[in-house]
Amino acid sequence: MNLRDLEYALAVEKHGHFSRAAVACEVSQPTLSGQIRKLEDDLGVAIFERDGRIVRVTPVGRTILDFAKQAVGAAADMRRVAEASRDPLVGALRVGLIPTLAPYLLPLLLPQARKRLPGMPLTVVEEQTDLLTARVAAGEIEAAVLATVPAVAGLIDMPLFDEPLVLALPATHALAAKESVSKSDLDLAEVLLLADGHCLREQTLELCSRTQGALSTGSDLRATNLETLLNLVEAGYGVTVLPALALDASRMKSGRLVTRPFSGGNVARRIRLVYRRFTPRVKAFDALAEAIRAAVPRDKRAWIRART
Repeated sequence: MNLRDLEYALAVEKHGHFSRAAVACEVSQPTLSGQIRKLEDDLGVAIFERDGRIVRVTPVGRTILDFAKQAVGAAADMRRVAEASRDPLVGALRVGLIPTLAPYLLPLLLPQARKRLPGMPLTVVEEQTDLLTARVAAGEIEAAVLATVPAVAGLIDMPLFDEPLVLALPATHALAAKESVSKSDLDLAEVLLLADGHCLREQTLELCSRTQGALSTGSDLRATNLETLLNLVEAGYGVTVLPALALDASRMKSGRLVTRPFSGGNVARRIRLVYRRFTPRVKAFDALAEAIRAAVPRDKRAWIRART
């Protein structure tokens, strides 16, 4: 077996289709299919079940692909070790960001990155947490900025800052008359949530865990982004929990939407930089972390300098 064949197999897993995987790998489908069949013959087991156009990973194939991700990631690390030995702050850095952070952090970060990291241009991927952690583990990207502790073995995280969470609600809502709101003020029947897979959805549910009632029909709207939720709040369909970086002064000027902080202690999510444990580019991540901290306005974050 060779790394190329492992990359072909991982592409089939990712795309769920031999033709699409071949396009992604820039080879013909017969070439890709033949190499994967050769890999299966070499191992003596089937990695994929083929049922017409439907491709499924076999149980043993799942284990094999997990090892393939580690092997491909390790090979990528070897290449980066060579690059980092010349200068760890030179060379593109592939970084992932979650959707509830990317639209708001990137416009602040990119000017800082250009100034502080001129030899290290950023290539940015925006995806949900589970996809990003899997891509970091596989070596497809080098790091990810997340709002949760990574649940994948072999990854570590560097705390960046704490981002306060606030309640966004219609200006006509009864809670708008209060300077701050408590968790017990929330009515689950009014809380609008993001779709499954967004970590902010789980953080909101955890925040609301001690409130009364059941989730509303509105909570099943399954919005895929914060802007949709805020439009629904402005229209009077409910309230939602909002990260501080998403606060938009121009939207507040409309007068239809207001935000209120939570009382009873700091309510925030910790933003982290996640990367592989044995990466050769720790110095690059240190520099990126400082650029991120410098980019975030003081009123929208708390400094977190310790590394774990």
